[in-house]
Amino acid sequence: MNDHTIPAFSLEFFPPRDLAAQERLVRAAKQMLAIQPRYVSVTFGAGGSTRAGTADTVRTLRNLGCDAAPHLSCVGASRDQLREILQAYRDEGVRRVVALRGDLPSGMGGDAGELRYARDLVEFIRAETGDWFHIEVAAYPEMHPQSGSVKADMQHFVDKVNAGADAAITQYFFNADSYFDFVDRAQEKGVTIPIVPGIMPITNHSQLLRFSEMCGAEVPRWIRLRLAEYGDDKASIRAFGIEVVTRLCETLLDGGAPGLHFYTLNSAEAPMGIWKALGR
Repeated sequence: MNDHTIPAFSLEFFPPRDLAAQERLVRAAKQMLAIQPRYVSVTFGAGGSTRAGTADTVRTLRNLGCDAAPHLSCVGASRDQLREILQAYRDEGVRRVVALRGDLPSGMGGDAGELRYARDLVEFIRAETGDWFHIEVAAYPEMHPQSGSVKADMQHFVDKVNAGADAAITQYFFNADSYFDFVDRAQEKGVTIPIVPGIMPITNHSQLLRFSEMCGAEVPRWIRLRLAEYGDDKASIRAFGIEVVTRLCETLLDGGAPGLHFYTLNSAEAPMGIWKALGR
């Protein structure tokens, strides 16, 4: 796959919890190197609870030859802690980060850290490290679940961009119009950075509905009904998911999306199936 077709094809992984999961991650990552991703990102838990695991996973993926971008959250972190984390990544030669506010873990209460919003984190990274890091931020075509209004949500996004973000990755969605509408509205506000659609493969009915409920992503009724009809037939769900998500990806790329960012869930099968079906 060449950069002219999909200039920002990228993948997301999460830190494995044990040795068996670590081995699965490495196997999946090696398979997906065929996609030649521009970079891979690595998540963390609420309140940065897997921060060490994130750093370890970044190291593992870099050793496989991937440009790896750790997710960095300002929730529950002091400026000194963030400064230390950024310096450690710089020392290892990491040149990308995904800057997020992050989620408060249950029980943390009001201890949200010294920086309240993702825009504050982007400003901090720029102030501390200049242009060393390529900074990705999040975008929400269907609105962040905690935003008060569509207008306020867009303003939060514009603030992050103006603070110094280089590119954005969206929350996943299944309605291409929501993405194109978001990009149009962002551009009307003067946003010029690439906004890359986040893509969630469909492999598990209950898991998809649970994730979508948590993050505010809408699963269209027709998709929910088809998935419910398949019941426990995993092969049919997988085939249906590849067909539906491939069609979504084609619509996005044909409409001018600058790339695709796959939420892999540390499994190669569905992303590779979609990539092969795209045939680009």
